[in-house]
Amino acid sequence: MIVVVDNRELVTSGYQSLFGREGVSAAGFGAEEFRSWVETAPESDISAVEAFLLGDFDERAVAPRLIRSRTKAPMIALSEGRNLDGTLDLFAAGVDDVVAKPVHVKEILARIGAIRRRETPDTGRTTVGEISVYSDGRDAEIGGETMPLPRRERRILEYLVANRGRRVTKQQLFSAIYGIFDENVEENVIESHISKLRKKLKMRLGYDPVSSKRYLGYGIGVA
Repeated sequence: MIVVVDNRELVTSGYQSLFGREGVSAAGFGAEEFRSWVETAPESDISAVEAFLLGDFDERAVAPRLIRSRTKAPMIALSEGRNLDGTLDLFAAGVDDVVAKPVHVKEILARIGAIRRRETPDTGRTTVGEISVYSDGRDAEIGGETMPLPRRERRILEYLVANRGRRVTKQQLFSAIYGIFDENVEENVIESHISKLRKKLKMRLGYDPVSSKRYLGYGIGVA
């Protein structure tokens, strides 16, 4: 999920729609509600955020420090124009990248992937056993071979691998895939996606690499 912060509702709703067309969930906040949310949101909601897109709002200079107190997710600031001093101030505040508007959401997603690759060596690949996923949107590799998956199944697999060694709940998976404020989708749909994913992984590997325990959730690389 991408969190968009801007005091103009037209901007936040616009980006939510544009990200949605690319199959990525997004949530929009004004400055005041964002500060309240990021300070009090449960860890499950914060961990579902893939990146923060910081638009125009008064507290933008202090927002990066607040965000970093909760998560290491990439932060990209939107700039109204190419202003060197303004750009340097944003980097000094702690953002990971500054992008001048107008910018296509595909470029924003590509920049998010580039930031992640800098944090994860080996071309953004993360491997658990015979499973490798990539932060740049490429298909996963299972047992050494590429395995195309429907978008939501791929994102579930990426989330499980990113949280390897620990369990994540159905609610955490739902928030990561659909967004924390999507009331139009039933949370139980996650069970259907996971069931299909596990069957495909078992067919390829000969075993099910996803462990599940009632009340505790799902995990890869956990007992």
